Amino acid sequence: MTSPPMSDTPKHKPLVLSGMQPTNTLHLGNYLGALKNWVHMQNQMPCLFCVVDMHALTQESGYAKAEDVRRATREVAAAYIAAGIDPERSPIFAQSMVAEHAELAWIFNCVARLGWLDRMTQFKEKTGKHKERASVGLYTYPVLMAADILVYKATHVPVGEDQKQHLELSRDIAQKFNNDYGVPDFFPQPEPVIVGPATRVMSLRDGLKKMSKTDESDNSRINLTDSADTIAQKIRKAKTDPNPLPMDAKGFEGRPEAENLVNIFAALSEKTKESVLAEFGGQQFSAFKNALADLTVSKIAPIADEMRRLLAHPDEIDRILHRSADHARAIAAAVMAEVKKVVGFVA
Repeated sequence: MTSPPMSDTPKHKPLVLSGMQPTNTLHLGNYLGALKNWVHMQNQMPCLFCVVDMHALTQESGYAKAEDVRRATREVAAAYIAAGIDPERSPIFAQSMVAEHAELAWIFNCVARLGWLDRMTQFKEKTGKHKERASVGLYTYPVLMAADILVYKATHVPVGEDQKQHLELSRDIAQKFNNDYGVPDFFPQPEPVIVGPATRVMSLRDGLKKMSKTDESDNSRINLTDSADTIAQKIRKAKTDPNPLPMDAKGFEGRPEAENLVNIFAALSEKTKESVLAEFGGQQFSAFKNALADLTVSKIAPIADEMRRLLAHPDEIDRILHRSADHARAIAAAVMAEVKKVVGFVA
C-alpha cells in the first residue's frame, strides 16, 4: 500500500473515507486490495468506513432485492469488523443512514457538468451499447461518490485503479464548487491512496480476469465466508500450468495463473514476490499450493469464523452501524450547514 501523504493544508485535518457496495459476498481480492490496507490505515490517521448501500441501488432494484440489500449490508459490515477494523476508533456505518450524502449529491449535480460524466469509462463499460436503458443513478454514481467523500471533507481515499477516474471527478467538483462560490479551500482536494499491483488479485480460474463477486464460478474466488476446507480445496484446484514455478519474475511471462498465486502468497505473507520465488522457485505447483492453502486458511478462516459469529447476532451489527452513523452524521451535518450558507439556502 502506498502510504498516504501527511502534508495537507492546515485547513483540512487528515481524514480517510472509503466504502464497499453490499452486493454479493466479499472475497480475497476485497481483503487484500482494500480491507487489509484499511486496517493498517486506521493506525495512521482518523478513518470513516461506510457500506455504500445507496450505490447498490444502481444495480437492479425492486422488492425482491430489498432483503438482499439489508442482508448484504450487515455482511459487509461484519467483514469490516472481522478483518480488524475497530468501530470504536473508525466508525462503520451504512451510507443511507446519513442523509447528508444525498443532500450534498444534489448540490454537486448542479456543479458537475455532463461532459465530465460522459467521460467516465466505468459507465461506458457497464452499459455498453445500452446506455439508454441505464438508470440515471448509474450515470450520476460518481457525483454521489464525490458527496460521500466531501460531506466529511475527507482528505484521503483508498481506491483501486478502476475508481481513480471517479476520484479525479471528485477533485474537479470540489474545485469548481470552491471557485463558483468564491470559497477557496472550502472543500479539500482528496488524495488517492493507490493499492500496488502486488495486491491485484485475479480469478483462480483465469489469471487475466480480476477476482469478482459476480463471476458465475464460485471456484474462481475465495469468499470471506468460506470454511477452512473450502478455502484449501479452491486453492488446490486453482488453474495453473504444467511447468514448475519460475526462479525469477521474468519467468512469469505468458503464465498469469502462476503469477497470480505467487502474488496472493506474497500479499498474505507480506513478503516480496522475489522472496517467495527464492523459497519456492523451481518446485512443482503441488507443494506450493499446499503451502498457499495453509497460509490462506490461517489468514482468512478466522475472519470467516468471526463473520459467522457476528451475522448470528444481527442486532449487534445494527447497533454498531447506528452508533457509528451518529458519529458520522455529526460531522456531515456540520459540513452541510456550512454548504447551505455558502449556496444561499435560508437557515
